[in-house]
Amino acid sequence: MHIRGVNRRAGVALAATLPLLAAAVAAGAPAIAASPAGHVVAGGKPAWTAAAVDRGQTAAGNAVTARVYLSGDQAGLASFAASVSDPTSAAYGHYLSAAQVKQQFGATKAQIDKVVAWLKGAGFRTSVDPDGNYVAITGDAATVQSAFGVKLHDFAVSGHVYRAPTGSPVVPADIAASVVAVSGLSNKPTIMTHDDTLPGPGAAFVNAGPFSSYYGSNAAKSLPKAYGKTVPYVVKGYNGHQLRAAYGAAASGKTGAGVTVAIVDAYDSPTINSDIRNYAHRNGDAAYKAGQFKQYDAATWTNTGDPSQANPNGCGASGWYGEQTLDIEAVHAVAPAANIHYVGAASCQDADFISALSFIVDHHTASLVSDSWGSPENQSDPANDAVYNNVFMKGAAEGIGFYFSSGDNGDEVANTGTRQSDMPASLPWVTAVGGTSLAVGKKNNYEFETGWGTGKSALSTDGKSWTGFPGAFHGGAGGGTSARVAQPWFQRGIVSSALAHANGNKSAMRVVPDVAAVADPNTGFLVGQTQTWPNGTVKYGEYRIGGTSLASPVFTAIQALAQQEQGFPLGFADPAIYARHGLLHDVTDHPFGPKVGLADARVDFANSVDASNGLVVSVRTLGQDSSLSATKGYDDVTGVGSPSLSYIESYNWRHFR
Repeated sequence: MHIRGVNRRAGVALAATLPLLAAAVAAGAPAIAASPAGHVVAGGKPAWTAAAVDRGQTAAGNAVTARVYLSGDQAGLASFAASVSDPTSAAYGHYLSAAQVKQQFGATKAQIDKVVAWLKGAGFRTSVDPDGNYVAITGDAATVQSAFGVKLHDFAVSGHVYRAPTGSPVVPADIAASVVAVSGLSNKPTIMTHDDTLPGPGAAFVNAGPFSSYYGSNAAKSLPKAYGKTVPYVVKGYNGHQLRAAYGAAASGKTGAGVTVAIVDAYDSPTINSDIRNYAHRNGDAAYKAGQFKQYDAATWTNTGDPSQANPNGCGASGWYGEQTLDIEAVHAVAPAANIHYVGAASCQDADFISALSFIVDHHTASLVSDSWGSPENQSDPANDAVYNNVFMKGAAEGIGFYFSSGDNGDEVANTGTRQSDMPASLPWVTAVGGTSLAVGKKNNYEFETGWGTGKSALSTDGKSWTGFPGAFHGGAGGGTSARVAQPWFQRGIVSSALAHANGNKSAMRVVPDVAAVADPNTGFLVGQTQTWPNGTVKYGEYRIGGTSLASPVFTAIQALAQQEQGFPLGFADPAIYARHGLLHDVTDHPFGPKVGLADARVDFANSVDASNGLVVSVRTLGQDSSLSATKGYDDVTGVGSPSLSYIESYNWRHFR
């Protein structure tokens, strides 16, 4: 999702740790071909090229900027990360410091020097990341093709022409062990522009009433029935007290004290400090203590403009402000004593997110990291899979766990035309968080959940029926089976063979999500944010929001409570979560039986802010997530389930062992 303007008054600049390039070094040798004894490294032809028109080979003189990501003992890192993450292992929880991880598993100076020497000899200009994570290279297409033994072609798609490799890059055998991946050979959509100025607050949004104060409290008696019964109006927006009570956080007595949660998004809202404090005060959350919230910002911002046909790489910076605000306010609402460190990436592109995540790992900024962003698997660059995995494995070795929203488009068919999961949520070293529709009762009690999947039907002209009920798919938790990530060990025996081999996969593959939490915007969370109003004024306002962008920070906050209960970092949590699969709420689409449908009535302002242009009335169904289904046991909407008191308390090892 998205964020905005940088006001560094309380932030810490990352000028020394998140630059795209250090000083460039001019190369003086002609290009050479890759060694015949070379090794293939991560990457290959991106899936998006299948639907594109191949325009032929990229012009030899076209400029290419890329990164050669580095590693030391990759196999050793993977083995160590698995052992310290496995509750059945004697090594569980025996993590290393950031310095120890770098020393034991990072690329050595000798390895880096050898890679740089080869790259310079191949004709590239090079610069080494100060933390030793990658070598940035600049050259032309001819140099790339000669050095990496790969062809670059131009592909026309969506009105634009992008460059991409037609195969995987190859590097000489004597440096292969030091190279994780070569990223940037495809420039969709990674061409950067440079702009240090962030836009102001985004356009205002206001929820129209009527509302329910808790689920079902206000019946829509004047509207048509759905599924043969009167339905309730949507909730105004749950607050932290309701979520803490419903998910067992309040009963656990845990607050996240002593735990630090990092949140990674793009950009940094100029009003975030006042907004989160205003929201906490208005909604009864604990006041922020001195030093409890910190910001770490990229040195410069790029691609801040809105995306358009003319600007396909625009990130829409002001849109990210709402994401940042939601993430921070949700974490604080559920884990009020946890420290929150916000890390703002320079843009919404992979390279900048990787730099932000690497900063957390290289400096051990936090032990839990919430990430509410991603893209469909086929639209992501496979070269980055290994890069992200390297960051996440180093994090696991340090006791850092990464949580990613699973997406808001169900199986992605309505969005992309192809059934697929999302990235980076589908990678094997992260916890993918799916979504639910949550019913919180009058006493803040947990009543029920369904998988989040919405059908939308508009009120008929005569007001007597719902048009086309139950309506077309209108958003739902992302999930499904990856086409390129093999099944991780912790899913064996829990994820069904049918899901693991879905979409024609002959081998068992990674299925997402792993867990779930409230995400349905119609049973969503109330947030507070400074917005720009139609009359030009800029002021604070509150509105209900959802998506797995809500689920990720909520579940991460629950993990902060579990970590406080356990007394040491959870690290990469999936093995421990799957070991506890019977302790979470087992969410299904039909909690009251297969013949009992559920729906809510919703009223919206036609212009998003007031009734001057009229109202739009619709009914929204629950548990209708594209081709995905929440069923008993593991499923591809909610994983192994949503948080519960039993789950949180199970991390008290006196009880669990």
